[in-house]
Amino acid sequence: MSDQDGKQWTTLDKDLNRISQLEHATLYIGRPMVGLGVALAFIIVAGLGAAVVFGGQPGSALVIAAAALGAYMAINIGANDVANNMGPAVGANALTMGGAIVIAALCESAGALLAGGDVVSTISKGIIDPSAMANTQVFIWAMLAALLSSALWVNLATWIGAPVSTTHAVVGGVMGAGITAAGFASVNWASMGLIAASWVVSPLLGGVIAAGFLWFIKAQIMYQDDKIAAARRWVPVLIGIMMGAFATYLAIKGLKKLISIDLTTALLIGAAIGGLSYVISAPLVRRQSEGLENRNKSLKAMFALPLVISAALLSFAHGANDVANAVGPLAAIVHANAFGEFAGKVNIPHWVMVIGALGISFGLVLFGPKLIKMVGSQITKLNPMRAFCVALSAAITVIVASWLGLPVSSTHIAVGAVFGVGFFREWYHDKRLRETVVKEAVRVADEERRRRKLVRRSHFMTIVAAWIITVPASAILSAAVFFVLSHFTN
Repeated sequence: MSDQDGKQWTTLDKDLNRISQLEHATLYIGRPMVGLGVALAFIIVAGLGAAVVFGGQPGSALVIAAAALGAYMAINIGANDVANNMGPAVGANALTMGGAIVIAALCESAGALLAGGDVVSTISKGIIDPSAMANTQVFIWAMLAALLSSALWVNLATWIGAPVSTTHAVVGGVMGAGITAAGFASVNWASMGLIAASWVVSPLLGGVIAAGFLWFIKAQIMYQDDKIAAARRWVPVLIGIMMGAFATYLAIKGLKKLISIDLTTALLIGAAIGGLSYVISAPLVRRQSEGLENRNKSLKAMFALPLVISAALLSFAHGANDVANAVGPLAAIVHANAFGEFAGKVNIPHWVMVIGALGISFGLVLFGPKLIKMVGSQITKLNPMRAFCVALSAAITVIVASWLGLPVSSTHIAVGAVFGVGFFREWYHDKRLRETVVKEAVRVADEERRRRKLVRRSHFMTIVAAWIITVPASAILSAAVFFVLSHFTN
């Protein structure tokens, strides 16, 4: 080969490499556009479905618009809220991102369609007095404004990487539209006070309970001389507690469609399921532990499967409980349009529930990975033991809150539990560091402690700020949307 030929091949290789880089860049830029395109197509299909059902009927245009907005809200719930259930399992490497998305999509849809309540509060936990609305038309505009504003706020929060409460977003949207439509007197300020209290109670409860379980695992298993023997003794107990807690959680929050269960009955069901789970898991854990080395890496393998099961159960319960955030206002609009009246509680038509279930799944698949990564690995480093504590805390906190009669946010609980695990690790690390260093090395240890923060403070401040302003931000948005809708459509 001549020198000229060699130069030509080198030039050709460079050109081909540039083309390859251009193709990769195009794919990277085009990937978000594909997600947006699929999401837009689903929103359009939801609107067309409503048109098929209600086409030609009086007020059908409003129902079609509401169906599209309900689909948009459901997509945003899937993109933001579901990360709290799957993030810890992915961050602990117990699940791949693809596996987490598949499990969450299936469990969320199953929870919404099988156990989602067929009766939903249209006024979001009694925030607005329906009788304060002037007429049905005003009520429908208020629900449309609440849907659009809450969806826009959750969309913005997802974009900036902040997991927020979709329940609080809907509550804020209903409140803002209600105040604009009927004045401040129409708001149930006692309910709003409880919701504001839940901003603090939910994450604190979740964090304290998660930290408590992590302390127990460290003390009773991880720092024992024979870790495997300790795991054989305590892992079945923890699995029993987990299954009992989730059985109680699902009985309280996820089985409204099938049967109404009070807290005492739910606790008895949980105790029975927990005891049975202990009996079944004890020999399985013993068999799994055979031949494992006496180190923490072996313990991670023993907690991986319970963590995956807990994540799936959380997703099922979330789908059953939070689908109403997307379809509650939509169901209210459908009812008001059909009967010419508004009610505190209405039945959810099956096609409305399908929009909510599919929308959550689409949002998770298309846009969920961003917040799954953030919750699972960017706030603090998680392993299967820590992530298991987060999942267990989420179920137990809901039970405690139900017993206390407090409205809580599943988002605040789960993320608060992640923060609780992270801050407990910081405290525990500092404690052990001070116990092991000699006196003259304390100054160096203090510098190391300040340098090594196990919880990213930037994420902590961003998330807390987003939590605080979710209700007022969505309320202001909703008030503006309602003003535009009511004044420019008359």
